[in-house]
Amino acid sequence: MTVKAIVLTGFGINCDQETHQAFVRAGAQTECVHLSDLLNKPALLDNAHIFAVPGGFSYGDHVASGKILANRLRHQLEAPLKKFIDDGKLVLGICNGFQVLVKMGLLPFFDGKVGQEVSLTTNESGRFENRWVHLAVPENNNCVWLKGLTRLELPVRQGEGKFIARNEEVLKRLSEEGFVALRYIRPNGSPAAGEFPFNPSGAQDDVAALCDPSGRIFGLMPHPEAYLHGQNHPEWTRLGFTEEGTGLILFKNAVDYVRTSFC
Repeated sequence: MTVKAIVLTGFGINCDQETHQAFVRAGAQTECVHLSDLLNKPALLDNAHIFAVPGGFSYGDHVASGKILANRLRHQLEAPLKKFIDDGKLVLGICNGFQVLVKMGLLPFFDGKVGQEVSLTTNESGRFENRWVHLAVPENNNCVWLKGLTRLELPVRQGEGKFIARNEEVLKRLSEEGFVALRYIRPNGSPAAGEFPFNPSGAQDDVAALCDPSGRIFGLMPHPEAYLHGQNHPEWTRLGFTEEGTGLILFKNAVDYVRTSFC
């Protein structure tokens, strides 16, 4: 079957072409759709299996990163997106897209309800961080995007990547019920424990990504679309050449899931 993906674009989103290429390389028929076109014609989602909000600086990150785009999606597209999810389809938010998903309340999606429980705010370092990080997948997470992965390396490019929860109860539930999809770790595999630069933003509980209980709504601060080819890694000559970068696995997992679920 043909897997169809929509990649959102417009108003400051600037990783749309890389995300588009990632889905194409993973085997999906992919289209970049401008936000205005999607808001004017929400039915565009009906023919898609995957909806992705890429990284960038939507609306110039005015007010707060991702906040304006989150409000537009929440108030103008909530019902179509809810139907999209209820139909068993996949949603991805990368970096600014992750900020959008949490601020519109689509993650963590407690009890299947849209509502903001967490946020992403200014890095503890007080500056934009552009570096490669080590990540681990918690054992109790069932994110379909991360199937077969336990550890990986990806780059972060973020000024407001510090994950925070509304309160300790929310943070505890995220960990115990498997909402945490990725955590920052040290190169040797031990926890980052909030220490810079292993946890580049000062994120609570070293959280780098969330996934809803279905495993289909996924948001992460690192950029998998920036590691599609082995040569994207800054140490590829030391590590040895690989044709595919680890980031591509996430997109292939999504395409494979759709093919299995909708065939």
